[in-house]
Amino acid sequence: MASRIRLEDHECPLSTTAQHVGEWWTLLILHDAFDGYTRFDQFQQSLNISTSMLTARLKTLVADGLLERRPYQTNPLRHEYVLTERGRSLRPVIVALAAWGNQNLTPEQRSMILVDAETGEEVEPVVIDAHTGRRLDDSEAFVFTAGRAASPAMRARYTELGRSRPRPTAKQQT
Repeated sequence: MASRIRLEDHECPLSTTAQHVGEWWTLLILHDAFDGYTRFDQFQQSLNISTSMLTARLKTLVADGLLERRPYQTNPLRHEYVLTERGRSLRPVIVALAAWGNQNLTPEQRSMILVDAETGEEVEPVVIDAHTGRRLDDSEAFVFTAGRAASPAMRARYTELGRSRPRPTAKQQT
């Protein structure tokens, strides 16, 4: 995919992530991979995607380290596409996007839901802070600010927004 990232956004994790997974087909291929699809023909049949588009998307996903291309047959040579650890780490993002998509639908309108594999009960995914267990959807309690590697421009952005990073307490430094 051609880079749509602005020069000033190269340090922004949202911009760089969108460069890897922001393309519509990419998210759908990853969703299929999380459902266990590994073979070209499985992706193509599931998504009804052209051969050239699927080839390009898979090539990008392999180059980005999200899928690994492995031979599964030698005569003729055939490959499968298996999620890497980096690819598997995107699962919570895909789950959150699907949950957001279902958020304003009635249960009767939902064509895909997330369930507990053991009980079959529908679950409601939320994003929480690992340390406190607090939900991150409170935009007043949790805000972005410049990190340690931030450029002067990124630091200025958050200073202008009044979000200079507070000094860590003694407990946070340990």
